[in-house]
Amino acid sequence: MRVKPKKHLGQHFLKDDSICLKIEQSISNHLNCQNILEIGPGTGALTKHILSSKRHESFFVLEVDKESISYLKTQFSSLSSEQIIEGDFLQYDATSLFQNKPFCVVGNFPYNISSQILFRCLEYKEQIPEIVGMFQKEVAVRISEGPGTKQYGILSVFMQAFYDVEYLFTVDEHVFDPPPKVKSGVIRCRRNNRKKLECDESFFKKVVKTAFNQRRKTLRNSLKSISNGMELPLKFSGERPERLSVEDFIELTQILSA
Repeated sequence: MRVKPKKHLGQHFLKDDSICLKIEQSISNHLNCQNILEIGPGTGALTKHILSSKRHESFFVLEVDKESISYLKTQFSSLSSEQIIEGDFLQYDATSLFQNKPFCVVGNFPYNISSQILFRCLEYKEQIPEIVGMFQKEVAVRISEGPGTKQYGILSVFMQAFYDVEYLFTVDEHVFDPPPKVKSGVIRCRRNNRKKLECDESFFKKVVKTAFNQRRKTLRNSLKSISNGMELPLKFSGERPERLSVEDFIELTQILSA
């Protein structure tokens, strides 16, 4: 049985076994997390290495493609039918699978929804201590880059507020079926010690988005719509958003909230 990759689902099946093993070995069981959720297993190239490693207490795979679901059920006798879930991570309450215990999110994520997957993980950041995933390289770099670079942006700030992000390695196009038109990158995100932001989180998001939506402007100009005429401190007013760290954005949010 061959599963045909579906373009509308953003499927590019990884066929290089050594890279699959490398991704599995990148799972560090951060904060002693023993539960794993794989998103978009496809034909199970990564799944088999997670199963054989036996470094987990519980393991589930979540897949939207019915053909892939059927394939996994016939090819992986060590996976029970309860462990193979048909569903969309963006809609599914994955926390229910682990009885509210922490779980690590892993996967060769579909590029068309990879950023949305991370935003969904942020909703459950208290239950997800670690994320190991493959993204389009451009997105992987954007998530992991620090202040002062062109790639640093909204997703960088939101993820780095709660996770320590590492860019692990680059993956070439030819190891996929079908080959994507871009290179891929694998990153690891491990939950940091920040329990909550020292400011209003929803307003923090608004400040970050507003600043980066006009990233070529200085903050004095880009934040006019939410500053209510307030004169920003000199350390911020003439800067552009890519120069600010997470801590800077927290401080800026506190000032604008006053």
